[in-house]
Amino acid sequence: MPLPAHSFARLLRRFRRNRSGVTAVEFALVAPLFFALLFAIIEVAMIFFASQVLETATQDSSRFVMTGQAQGANYTQAQFKTFVCGEVSSALFDCTNGIYVDVRSYPATSFSTVNLTPITDPTQVKWCPGKDGDVVVVRLFYQWPLFVTKAFTSTFLSNGKRLLVATATFKNEPSGTAGTTCS
Repeated sequence: MPLPAHSFARLLRRFRRNRSGVTAVEFALVAPLFFALLFAIIEVAMIFFASQVLETATQDSSRFVMTGQAQGANYTQAQFKTFVCGEVSSALFDCTNGIYVDVRSYPATSFSTVNLTPITDPTQVKWCPGKDGDVVVVRLFYQWPLFVTKAFTSTFLSNGKRLLVATATFKNEPSGTAGTTCS
């Protein structure tokens, strides 16, 4: 038996006035966006913090090359990478597989001959700390994994990671040590 029209209208009015559960529905609509934004902010902050840690490690470890200590001790690329790994936090970085260390030297004549092409393949890194007076570029690369912001950014690598790069460019100080052979 169908409801009379006046009782159906009364039922609709009552349903429209009932506000119980509105907060839960609004929260269900807004919560996914809120949490996505919150986690994106946290991830961007972590990327910024990791980038600053990598930059500090680059500055500290490049001083080891600039003063001739790495050349005097005949450091290899693996030994220098171990030295760099001591400068970064193991809580942030996977140093054994994640950090690429690239050290290149250029003739002492000019800084204009420096080539700063990003390296995404670890087989492209070189170890050439140079000799006294050479222009040297020390670069650390790290592929930072993205979780939340992967969908919002186009500046990541094909493997879904963001490339963090820290660079120090300087002229080697006169230290009296012979330059090492480049590899």
